[in-house]
Amino acid sequence: MPPAGSDTAGGLHVAIIMDGNGRWAQRRSLRRAAGHRAGVRAVRRVVESAPSMGIGALTLYAFSSDNWQRPKGEVQALMRLLREFIPSETRRSVRNGVRLRMIGRRDRLDPGLVRSIEKAEAATSGGRALDLRLAIDYSARDQILRAASALEAEGATRESFDRRLATAGGLGDGYRDVDFLIRTGGEQRLSDFLLWECAYAELYFTPVMWPDFTAADLETALAEFQRRQRRFGQVPESSAG
Repeated sequence: MPPAGSDTAGGLHVAIIMDGNGRWAQRRSLRRAAGHRAGVRAVRRVVESAPSMGIGALTLYAFSSDNWQRPKGEVQALMRLLREFIPSETRRSVRNGVRLRMIGRRDRLDPGLVRSIEKAEAATSGGRALDLRLAIDYSARDQILRAASALEAEGATRESFDRRLATAGGLGDGYRDVDFLIRTGGEQRLSDFLLWECAYAELYFTPVMWPDFTAADLETALAEFQRRQRRFGQVPESSAG
């Protein structure tokens, strides 16, 4: 049995650390911003393909809290790209039945971007084909700390912490464990992404840079996931006795 909080009835929850945009651009003698723009096209390929591959929820690591430390010009380019992406993706999401939401802090974002996110969340709230979550100014450790602080006045259980964690991340009651985490770009670490939710996630690392990631790459990754045996700490039935 999956641990409490896991919900695969609506399809798999897949999380992706979209790594390699900057290196992809540098290898082509382009500005890093060009890699991020190419990465947006990869996002659209994956979002369009996900529902047909059995994915019900897709969480994408768009901008970590640590990314504020990057060069000012790159941060500004990323924020401009988000301001362009959110409205255009809202229209696509409405057409395709995708619910678009954000997890992470909003108080450090430009107010115009926050308004755009809120409009997107409202316009796509009825989407049922895919629950698309963008992690922006996101830190799992900060989210866990906020959730733990909120539990001080009530009895702490794993279920109550799940609810607090969802609230701390901006999802209300939309908490779900991650089934499968993919990281592109060749690095093999979680980078402060969905640490609580990934407690029993299967992990998959690929050298493919995010701008080059295609629906075929997603299909290959999911085929590997299907070959995994998920035991959640239990002994396989064939070994019991």
